[in-house]
Amino acid sequence: MALSLYVDTARWRAHQKSVIDQFPGLVPVCKGNGYGFGHERLSEEAARFGADMLAVGTTYEAARIKDWFGGDLLVLTPFRRGEEPVPLPDRVVRSVSSVDGVHALVGARVVIECMSSMKRHGVHEHELGQLHAAIEDVRLEGFALHLPLDRTDGTDAVEEVIAWMDRLRQARLPLHTMFVSHLRADEQARLQQQFPQTRFRARIGTRLWLGDHEATQYRGAVLDVTRVAKGDRFGYRQQKAASDGWLVVVAGGTSHGVGLEAPKAMHGVMPRAKGVARAGLATVNRNLSPFVWAGKQRWFAEPPHMQVSILFVPADAQEPRVGDELVAHLRHTTTQFDRLVER
Repeated sequence: MALSLYVDTARWRAHQKSVIDQFPGLVPVCKGNGYGFGHERLSEEAARFGADMLAVGTTYEAARIKDWFGGDLLVLTPFRRGEEPVPLPDRVVRSVSSVDGVHALVGARVVIECMSSMKRHGVHEHELGQLHAAIEDVRLEGFALHLPLDRTDGTDAVEEVIAWMDRLRQARLPLHTMFVSHLRADEQARLQQQFPQTRFRARIGTRLWLGDHEATQYRGAVLDVTRVAKGDRFGYRQQKAASDGWLVVVAGGTSHGVGLEAPKAMHGVMPRAKGVARAGLATVNRNLSPFVWAGKQRWFAEPPHMQVSILFVPADAQEPRVGDELVAHLRHTTTQFDRLVER
């Protein structure tokens, strides 16, 4: 009895192909928990469709993935002096976001990150002149721009990339490869047309692995079902049942990521109102679970346990049976499954 991730493999791979076809030179990203699939599984997929480079989040991830993927590994977290050394093969490429970092990586393969409107990390325009001497001692694989997902100010992503291309060109820096994140296919095509001598390589994770929501589904198995009457006490805190129904123990708890929710940026009145409503219900111990039974998301009977959750299903619904599986609406990047089932 487990929390399972079901994958429609043919559909999942068809989506991968559609993304790869739109982005020539695509660099697949495999970081964090492997977008819910795990590092080993995504490494296998990247090798299957012929990727020559795989982007990972950290040097620690690179150290694990190197045994599963035989091509180049691009570490996205920028190098910093004083970081813990991790033994890595020569096929690992380090991202660098400062002139000092380039100086510290003599002989290494590097991608230099430019400061974008994200304002997260990267070299600034006024530092480009200092890069001439620094890049003589490294093997430069290219420059990179990590762009924002949303542009509420109406600015153009392509124009931002072009502005950086012009700066790099004016600084007489090599423009053979530019790694980009969060561009549309038509935007990348515009750039490739304008700069035919530069190879644009999109680093893509979410869109590649999770772009077809119907290709994957989490399900939690029902482990136990107990009938309760209104007023019966139950659980760790001995709360009272609000009405007649069933307590349903389902696979999937905090160790799987059930009950975790990443903060979200809210736009508009309706999403904000829903957020306020959820917060109000939580103050009286009413929290909606991700598990669905009989067409409805069901309430947690109490906060999820480490490996299971206890749900309340009211008496007017169909009684769940041990062995049934409940669909669970879980975020891939925060979920750890017990087993992966390919169909």
